[in-house]
Amino acid sequence: MAYAPTDEEMAHLRRAVELAAEALADGDEPFGTVLAAASGKVLFEDRNRTAGGDQTRHPEFEAARWAAANLAPDERAAATVFTSGEHCPMCSAAHGWVGLGRIVYVHSSAQVTEWRAALGVPPSPVNAIPIQDVVPGIRVDGPVPALEAEVRDLHTRACS
Repeated sequence: MAYAPTDEEMAHLRRAVELAAEALADGDEPFGTVLAAASGKVLFEDRNRTAGGDQTRHPEFEAARWAAANLAPDERAAATVFTSGEHCPMCSAAHGWVGLGRIVYVHSSAQVTEWRAALGVPPSPVNAIPIQDVVPGIRVDGPVPALEAEVRDLHTRACS
């Protein structure tokens, strides 16, 4: 179900998309993530860094690791992860194990799977599983249609 973010949430999502574009420019798949405190303050941000061969270098996973090392459990639970794309199962699990709070994403895993198929790109080696199927009870908001075309363009360029 489409989600209409607040202005502050939209700013974090736009930054996540900028990070995804930076990742693509550096030869990585286009994913970016911003971790924000309950106050809205940006705590951590990163982009995909898988081009070197380590496919676990997803920004959502890095945000979970950073949060585990730097935030108290109540701060983690109150934080929000803003990301260009829905978490993969690995990142969802990391998010759940660390106890991070809400997730807001621009596009779903199902959407990127459809985009890749339409471009004739082989599917991911890992099944696209909704975050809630990995971490029951977590609040997830997305997709965000206002940014979808921009992110789809990044994925189209990545597959070209």
